[in-house]
Amino acid sequence: MARNKKPVPKSQRELSNNQVDPYVNSTNGETLGNPNDPSDFRQFTPTSQKGIDFNRSEKMSFKGDSTKPITIGIQDIDEAVLYYFDNIIKPTVIQNGEQISVPLIYGSPERFKAVQKDGFYRDKKGKIMSPLIMFKRDSLENNRSLTNKLDANSPHLYTSWQKSYNPKNDYSNFSVLNNKIPTKQFIANVVPDYITLTYSFLIQTYYIEQLNKVIEAINYTSDSYWGDPERFQFKSRIDTFNTITELNQGQDRIVRSNFSLKIYGYIIPDVVQKNINSIKKYNDKSKVIFSIETFTTNQDFQKKTNNPSPLFLDVPPPLPTPTPAPSQISSEMVIYLNTNVQKLGTFVNPTTVTFASGWLSAPAGLPVTSLSNFTLFCNGVLIEDSAVTSFSQLSGVTTLVINPTELGYSFANGDEVIAIGKFSS
Repeated sequence: MARNKKPVPKSQRELSNNQVDPYVNSTNGETLGNPNDPSDFRQFTPTSQKGIDFNRSEKMSFKGDSTKPITIGIQDIDEAVLYYFDNIIKPTVIQNGEQISVPLIYGSPERFKAVQKDGFYRDKKGKIMSPLIMFKRDSLENNRSLTNKLDANSPHLYTSWQKSYNPKNDYSNFSVLNNKIPTKQFIANVVPDYITLTYSFLIQTYYIEQLNKVIEAINYTSDSYWGDPERFQFKSRIDTFNTITELNQGQDRIVRSNFSLKIYGYIIPDVVQKNINSIKKYNDKSKVIFSIETFTTNQDFQKKTNNPSPLFLDVPPPLPTPTPAPSQISSEMVIYLNTNVQKLGTFVNPTTVTFASGWLSAPAGLPVTSLSNFTLFCNGVLIEDSAVTSFSQLSGVTTLVINPTELGYSFANGDEVIAIGKFSS
């Protein structure tokens, strides 16, 4: 006999939601669920998406995006120092009549201690390595003179920067003609921790002349920004160089110099950036377009007003039925009002352009078709009605004549002149 399962008591949220009546579509009687429960309510989502417990419109994924959330660690600062030495400073010395590059290596604590004890660095075979530059990281100190993150457990303070390209924008002739404003995309980043890192460097050469060249190259880069320009750069500071010359019996002559490097950097841990409470990626507000609905009959209008869309929970009282205008709208009027045909003009002379189409005749009850029923553009720029001398049709051809003085320019062969309006074809 199977054992009875242990009953699980309902939470307070479940008890509260069970007491709420589900929203019912007044048009078809479909039950759309509890409006207080996003995982059950299907007012704005199709039936196939039932069970989603968050609004995807407020979350933008970084999948397929070359731009990733910025994270900066201590290793990035170490790599910035290495990059600057290898690609910017490039210290070199003259040895045996040849110019050679001075290598830079990161010294482990054991390796650096042995160098300080012996005064030089040896390779695996016991040979003294010169010329050579060795460095290690000594300390990390918080820089509280700059801004602070306020609360690391719940970071709400963040900065944002704009991406140069947004895939949401479509660059087409239609966008240009309609003066569509591109949507900007921003990436949010938490305020970093500002720190000061101290590095110890050891320069090892055979001759004073070699050491001087290396010190000159390094000292000139002090108070500049070190790092990869394509990634991160940090301000540096070098105060003093200490020079030591050693000549032991039976050993090679060694010339050394020690100096400390301070890097004023900042860190953003990977975990903190992922768990940021504010939004990570967002678009700015674009356009709000209000469309116009046209009804062919009075019955359709009354049906629309008496049975409002389920997209609105708080429905205002129905509007009074207009009389008698809706009943006077014919099918010819609907076709005429919804017609907007685009035509490309043909250059005739600097003031005249023709379009290969006539006009639609306005049905009875509407104003006669005229220039006010058309919108004119030249290379994507609107042509004002005040700059039009005449706009007429004859034998299926529409002719546009402009006033160059009022418009400010004349037509040229190759200009893209477009007219949008009540063309017959």
